[in-house]
Amino acid sequence: MTVPETESLRAPARPRRQRAWRTQAPVVAVVAAGGALGATARYALSLGWPAQQGGFPWATFWTNVVGCAVIGVFMVVITEVWAAHRLVRPFFGTGVLGGFTTFSTYAVDIQRLVDAGHPRTALAYLAATPVAALTAVWLAAAAARRILKWRQS
Repeated sequence: MTVPETESLRAPARPRRQRAWRTQAPVVAVVAAGGALGATARYALSLGWPAQQGGFPWATFWTNVVGCAVIGVFMVVITEVWAAHRLVRPFFGTGVLGGFTTFSTYAVDIQRLVDAGHPRTALAYLAATPVAALTAVWLAAAAARRILKWRQS
């Protein structure tokens, strides 16, 4: 037999796309499951604390701020303390917290406030949410690092 003939007897190599899907399927599954949990928790909060017509959307605001603070602590823990399983970060960080925080609802809330004739409230909300969310991430991460350093000493 010649070399080309022996190569044709080998099993065909799996396509790269199929191998990539096998490694990514668990990640997609845990993100979806986590997202369902986070979105359900956010929805429950919105039912329990509905926004008043034309009023500041406090439930969405605090959902985003608290979610961002948790993200700050979580990222410190899984990057500096705990060697988490490869699916923990996509499940909790991207899935649960991504589903819980809701910057799409934030954008819709701003549009509703403007449409209802409350541009000042919309502008205050537009500015306050990213400032508070970024501050929450930074403060929570800094506090987590400080607590971890204090516990180690």
